[in-house]
Amino acid sequence: MLDYADYIKIFIGLLAIVNPFGAIPLFISITADQNEKQHKQTINLVAISVAIILLVTLFFGELLLRFFGITIDSFRVGGGILILLMAISMLHAKTSLLKQTNAEANESAQKESVAIVPLAIPLLAGPGAISAVILAANKSHAVSHYFTIAAGILLLSLIVWILLHLSPWISKRLGITGINVFTRIMGLILAAIAIEFIANGLKGIFPILA
Repeated sequence: MLDYADYIKIFIGLLAIVNPFGAIPLFISITADQNEKQHKQTINLVAISVAIILLVTLFFGELLLRFFGITIDSFRVGGGILILLMAISMLHAKTSLLKQTNAEANESAQKESVAIVPLAIPLLAGPGAISAVILAANKSHAVSHYFTIAAGILLLSLIVWILLHLSPWISKRLGITGINVFTRIMGLILAAIAIEFIANGLKGIFPILA
């Protein structure tokens, strides 16, 4: 079991990676032709999907790494690089192509349901968030540790649900500039977290660096 400060750090890092604020402009664009009932259903499905994806990752992600013979230190370096690339995109106020390509964005406009793909995955619960959850889960093997992170994931999903419901109001009040400023701040935090992942992974792979 980690300290409360460590769990707060994990939660803030995950919030920065998921970045529901940054997803608001795309969410509004994709759901523009939906009526009120469809809009609410989409929001509910997005929040539930994000929770399920990250919870499954939390409890079974490490088993998947073992299946493929990947060490956690190697995954720390790889995941850290992935998150760093996302952070660099966020510092430029852009949606990372690691989350969604232009082809996926164009295809999503032709789908009846966009809640799971591309909104829940890969836009919100994408490779970066999945990597962060696996790395956080590996910090301890206590049952309470897993359930604390699970509670953080559920809280994160609730925040996603609330922000998507408030997306029209937020978009009007903050505008694209306000959302971009918030995205850049989250990107800076994310870059620091990514460097820490990479450094710890390299220390594990090359003990002489410790």
